[in-house]
Amino acid sequence: MLQLDHIYKYVKQGGRRIFLLNDLSLKVEEGEFFSVMGPSGSGKSTLLNIIGMLDGFEEGEYFFMNEPVHKLKEKDRTKLFHHNVGFIFQAYHLLDELTVYENIETPLLYKNVRSSERKAMVADMLDKFNIVGKKDLFPAQLSGGQQQLVGIARALITRPKLILADEPTGNLNSKQGDEIMQVFKELNEEGVTIIQATHSESNATYGSRTLHLMDGTIVRHKSEIL
Repeated sequence: MLQLDHIYKYVKQGGRRIFLLNDLSLKVEEGEFFSVMGPSGSGKSTLLNIIGMLDGFEEGEYFFMNEPVHKLKEKDRTKLFHHNVGFIFQAYHLLDELTVYENIETPLLYKNVRSSERKAMVADMLDKFNIVGKKDLFPAQLSGGQQQLVGIARALITRPKLILADEPTGNLNSKQGDEIMQVFKELNEEGVTIIQATHSESNATYGSRTLHLMDGTIVRHKSEIL
């Protein structure tokens, strides 16, 4: 599905380079559930942002669905992202002024999906995550777990081939976190490729493969047999 070859990402500070990712190469197959672990500042979020085409890099090559992302114009990268990738953030990133229904509907507006189809797709997501009764509420009226469910529903509404989850249970209690991870497991069983960045060993075990990062470099690559 995707391949990163010798990726370097750095910022310049006081005339020297501070590496966020340092000569990182990675291949992820379609249908994998892939976990990325490492301490704060190890490069987990940077890696997800690059895979999700939200951030660029200084050196290396990135291929997604056989497309050379490093050579694409910004509008083509944006199109590739909107058609294939769903991003789930720790901080939810819901739009406060929009209702649950409107937040979930937003990605469909980018794709110019017609109104009748949007209504059916949003209704399906509301039902799938058992939040029909919350559709007219605003994010501030929801619990953390409910907000994350809305964030997941929004990420899934376009039926992406790849889900990127950046510390998706970081702001949730253990019960809510387990429920979210179970959702990911079911999605993966349905064929969705998932890459999660996590501090949690238990969350990482949901993945079939775990990558450990330290200072932007791969230090360990472990396969899990579930």
